[in-house]
Amino acid sequence: MAKIFKGRVVVPGTTSAKALVSHAGLNTLASFQNALQFGDKEAKCGDQNNKDLFKKPMAGAALCLPQTIGSTTGGFVLYCACAMERQPACMLFSQPIDSLAAAGAILQDIWLENKSMPVVDSLGEEFLDYVKDNMTVSVKDDGVVEVS
Repeated sequence: MAKIFKGRVVVPGTTSAKALVSHAGLNTLASFQNALQFGDKEAKCGDQNNKDLFKKPMAGAALCLPQTIGSTTGGFVLYCACAMERQPACMLFSQPIDSLAAAGAILQDIWLENKSMPVVDSLGEEFLDYVKDNMTVSVKDDGVVEVS
């Protein structure tokens, strides 16, 4: 049976993908650096401090996380990952999105044609407690997230 969560739409869109879950903040630069510099098309997480994601492919996954952390490059890193087609299928935040991640997500939505990375935040702690790796996550335009 599916469980429904409702969050705030940051970047609209619809998608369905397998969940990849982090209970720690995502260091955007450390996580995507290999994908952006060395051509890793799967975007395997390079952040050795994130035990939930380290070495797991993020490209095409429904990335479920509390927040992003790290340097001011975070927004640009997300934008570049999208431009290089190494982005998650969507980003789903249990907490309110930080300004850097929001900037990267919104810029990719505005500047990149034929690309989509829906982003929903404020889904709540219950969302992050419920969703597990490889569960199917479906995102709707109105911020409804269905996990099954």
